Amino acid sequence: MFRVSKIHVFVTCLIMLGVALGAFSEAAYAADTEKAGRETGLPLPRFVSLKAQSVNLRVGPGRKYKIAWHYRKKGLPVEVIQEFDQWRRIRDSEGTTGWVLHSLLSSKRTAILAPWDVRKDGAVTRAVFHEGKKSAHKNASTVAKLQSGLLVDVDACESGWCEVEAQSVRFYLKQYKLWGVYPDEGIEG
Repeated sequence: MFRVSKIHVFVTCLIMLGVALGAFSEAAYAADTEKAGRETGLPLPRFVSLKAQSVNLRVGPGRKYKIAWHYRKKGLPVEVIQEFDQWRRIRDSEGTTGWVLHSLLSSKRTAILAPWDVRKDGAVTRAVFHEGKKSAHKNASTVAKLQSGLLVDVDACESGWCEVEAQSVRFYLKQYKLWGVYPDEGIEG
C-alpha cells in the first residue's frame, strides 16, 4: 500500500499553487499586452476622449465596483489599454487607470499640451508655453502662445506635426508636444 507523507502533500500543493499562479499571471500579462481589443477588434492601446461632461472611473469593469475618480471635463483625452465586455480600462494623462463604460467614450481625437519641451541639444525641459504655428514648419510664423495643459481638438497629424484647434483658432504643433497622439501616428483630417 502506498503511503503519502504530510511533507509530500505540502510540496505537491506548493507546486500546484505555483503552476496556477504562473498561468494566472501569464493570462493577466496577455490581457495587458493584447494588440487588438477582444470586444471591438480595435488596436490596443489607442487614444479616445471622454464623451460626457461627467464620467466615473471605477476600480473594476462593472457598476458594482467602487468609483475611484470622477472626471468633469468633456473631451479629455484618455488611452484605452484593455477591453472587457462593455467596459474599457483607460489611462489618463497623469497615469491614473480604471474602468469606464464604453458609451462614455468618443473616437473624437483630442490632446493636452504637454508640460515638457525638447531643446535642440535633446534635453527635455519644463515648458510653460508652446508656440502654435501658422503651418507645419518650424520657421512658420507664430499665431498663438499656448499654455501647457490646454485641451485641443486634433484634426490631423502628419510628418511629426499636428493640425489642432482651440477656441476657434487653428494652428500647428509638433506632435511630441501633445499627450493624446502617439509619436509618428498619422491621423487623417
